[in-house]
Amino acid sequence: MNRDNTCCFTGHRPEKLPWRDNEEDPRCLALKVRIGRELEEAYRAGYRHFICGMAQGADFYFCEAALSLRDRRSGVTVEAAIPCEEQAARWRERDRARYFDLVGHCDFETMVQRSYDRGCMLRRNRYMVDRSSRLIAVYDGMLGGTMYTLAYAMKQGLDIITLDPAEFK
Repeated sequence: MNRDNTCCFTGHRPEKLPWRDNEEDPRCLALKVRIGRELEEAYRAGYRHFICGMAQGADFYFCEAALSLRDRRSGVTVEAAIPCEEQAARWRERDRARYFDLVGHCDFETMVQRSYDRGCMLRRNRYMVDRSSRLIAVYDGMLGGTMYTLAYAMKQGLDIITLDPAEFK
């Protein structure tokens, strides 16, 4: 893949989003529309490869939007960047089913490492940033993995688009 035409994602898990896991909430629906617009804009700017970290919450929204973009536009590929084999092992059944369905529809699947350890999510995030020139983030200023990924992307000079979940009404 070419870094110049690759875009990756980072964002909060449901427990850090104002609507939690209620994806029918108007704010969540508005965010999903905006993510779709940002992906269309990325496509117009020449981005063709999209990498998603496959966490619950914003990552799922991004992956679904990227797969939808691929269905409408030529040359689009979607990569699932998986931190470890057990990523979804302790999730609720419906979340695991969604995860495996999304991974199954991606063009590429990259497992960063086999077993879970404290650093595997960070390594997954660095993998995505190191292969991209644009990062789209759902971020509200809270400490955590999304903040660290954004900071790393800034150091690497990526073009960054930040969507604050509090802006969606």
